[in-house]
Amino acid sequence: MEERFSFFVTSVGAMRTLSKSDQGFGGDLRFGKSTGLEGADEICRQTAELALPGAGAKPWRAFLSATAGGPNGGPIHAKDRVGEGPWYDRLGRLVAANKVDLLQERPRGADPVIIDDLPNENGIPNHRDGAEGCTDDCPDNHQILTGTNAQGMLKSTDTGSTCNDWTNKKEEGMPWCGHSWPREVSGVNWMSSAADGGCAPCVSLIEMGGVRAPCVGSAGGYGGIYCFALRP
Repeated sequence: MEERFSFFVTSVGAMRTLSKSDQGFGGDLRFGKSTGLEGADEICRQTAELALPGAGAKPWRAFLSATAGGPNGGPIHAKDRVGEGPWYDRLGRLVAANKVDLLQERPRGADPVIIDDLPNENGIPNHRDGAEGCTDDCPDNHQILTGTNAQGMLKSTDTGSTCNDWTNKKEEGMPWCGHSWPREVSGVNWMSSAADGGCAPCVSLIEMGGVRAPCVGSAGGYGGIYCFALRP
């Protein structure tokens, strides 16, 4: 068991399995909990446990911001949810040693193998999930839900940017995303790069370019989230 396992991108397989839908959760991440953040944390915990039995005993948190629920009714910032580090992937590779290193365009000091292709719960660089050795035909799955700006804080008080704080799976809204692997046109920042087309569930993994539908995966993705354990 890799004892330090403390970071991953939820894979499309995990999101389909837990949502019991080929289209994933969309923007409603409550997963039987009272809030979207609580549900997203449980998605992280169960995904970790599926990948590595026993890992679900750690306290897991989703890297998501919300417009309400913070101190004095204010926002919740993703950077305040994930502990202080260090964080390692499923195979023990360093993602970031501390929060300052984490909150960079790409996590500073990350293992060179994963810095530009953040790994899923199985330790697979996510761009190559299901297509090992791919070059031009890798899955287009860069969009990862965050609702977060480049400083790790809430991007906008417009609830459309967080799918009503991760409780909405209707078409309206344009959830803000980071990129698990860099897209030179739309953005390279892992936590804050571009909006997707809407909050409805969908999976779109074929390279087509641009927002194509009012759903969370329309611009290349499936409504995936980043997960961090509070302790390695």
